[in-house]
Amino acid sequence: MAFMPFITAGDPDMQGTAELTATLEQQGVDLIEVGFPYSDPIADGPVIQASYTRSLAHKLTVSQIFAGFRSVRDVSSSGPPLVAMVSYALLFRKGVASFLDAAKDAGFSGLIVPDLPGDEAGELFQLVQARGLDLIQLVAPTTPRERVREILKSCSGFVYCIAVAGITGEREKVADALLDQLKWLKEETVLPLAVGFGISKPEHVEPLRGLADGVIVGSAIVRQIEALSTSGADRQRTLESIGQFANSMMVACRKP
Repeated sequence: MAFMPFITAGDPDMQGTAELTATLEQQGVDLIEVGFPYSDPIADGPVIQASYTRSLAHKLTVSQIFAGFRSVRDVSSSGPPLVAMVSYALLFRKGVASFLDAAKDAGFSGLIVPDLPGDEAGELFQLVQARGLDLIQLVAPTTPRERVREILKSCSGFVYCIAVAGITGEREKVADALLDQLKWLKEETVLPLAVGFGISKPEHVEPLRGLADGVIVGSAIVRQIEALSTSGADRQRTLESIGQFANSMMVACRKP
């Protein structure tokens, strides 16, 4: 399975984001999901919301995020694909076409737009595809199956399968409802299935083996970055700890 960590752009700052991206790349992660800070996120739990607040407190702009990742790509052009987790409000404010062009120029491969209903994303899907990018859609265990079929019509890259009915955050185990949905989705789409929301440790990987094609981990990483701001943790040690965690997830995902 693929391992896909989530990070928040600009937390603790864009230099730190670049260093964190390099750390994850060194561990061989398959994809990095980048959260674009937004003041009113709809799907994120308290850990990621707090990271957004920290980034916005520095007056971080979308243009600065794109500039930072262009610099990252200048240093390492062979890094893992980048996917933006971004509110539609940010696309609308910048202009959808301008945002997509800037994202591609900065080295992004796709977008997740959690507040745009998947079955209403046809127009955005066409604009994204015209630029050679992917639009990754979210489905939850509670999403009615007929609606899932409509959502899949505007989905490419992979399907983001929400592990629980709720917000992002660390949880103790994988829900049975998710496993049932993954089995059903395998019959409905050829797209890879990646599971996020609540995946936080290597033990969560095993129940997904043979059903999911990848796992996404956010809060377990962002929580470690939070310590840089709240307790004055050493940045290098924090990066090393995150690297060790990423390695443990990679080992679990690569297990036959």
